[in-house]
Amino acid sequence: MTDVSLAASPEDHRLASDLARQAGELLMALREELVEAGATANELKAEGDSRSNEFLMDRLTAARPADAILSEEGDRDHGPLATGRLDAERVWIVDPLDGTREYGEPPRMDWAVHVALAVDGVPVVGAVALPAQSLVLNTAYPLGLRDQPSTPPRVIMSRTRRPASATHLAQALGAEVVEMGSAGAKVAAVITGTADVYAHNGGQYEWDSCAPVAVALATGLHATRLDGQPLIYNNADPLLPDLVVCHPALVDQVRQALDSFEA
Repeated sequence: MTDVSLAASPEDHRLASDLARQAGELLMALREELVEAGATANELKAEGDSRSNEFLMDRLTAARPADAILSEEGDRDHGPLATGRLDAERVWIVDPLDGTREYGEPPRMDWAVHVALAVDGVPVVGAVALPAQSLVLNTAYPLGLRDQPSTPPRVIMSRTRRPASATHLAQALGAEVVEMGSAGAKVAAVITGTADVYAHNGGQYEWDSCAPVAVALATGLHATRLDGQPLIYNNADPLLPDLVVCHPALVDQVRQALDSFEA
């Protein structure tokens, strides 16, 4: 079997990291400017999404003209359900502003920028910028994996809604619950050791998880669908409704808990 990671170059990893960081810097400056101008939360969210997406699409198109792009704001030259990207081996998957709610509530810090490259559906390159935290997690220089998770483990959940799978999982593990916004910020918390498990069901899209999953896998974390199947990207329908990211030492416990939830 071909190693898809060989289809990505060191320059691809650096490009993802640089673009996520630069888009994050743009968003930080824009938020400050709009707040000073008296913008509403909805205006912050809309302008942030638009400006970051325009920046990333332009830069990626210039840097990798032969590659396809799927963004939350749409494919390059196509809508998000278009088939043009489906024949491409290399597809950049971008969320220009993950956690728009949190971005629109300054000074909240739990929002992110995602830039990823999937090769034949496998997330091999990724960068998650957390601009308000001055942090860029990436596959160019992945962090080392902690030897052991916390005791009790910490399960991370949305601050606005708690998916049934995560609630069941936290109860089954006797876990401490950590609340946070933005899918990227949640996976980043597992990567950095602020949390140990992130499980989600109920609806996400490829751009919500591709970059965070790429970085999590490069770090040595476990990342799959809730049923244990691999996370595959660049599908005709970009809905990818569930995932679990956790420390590998917790995989058996998490799997047992999720199996009882699914039953």
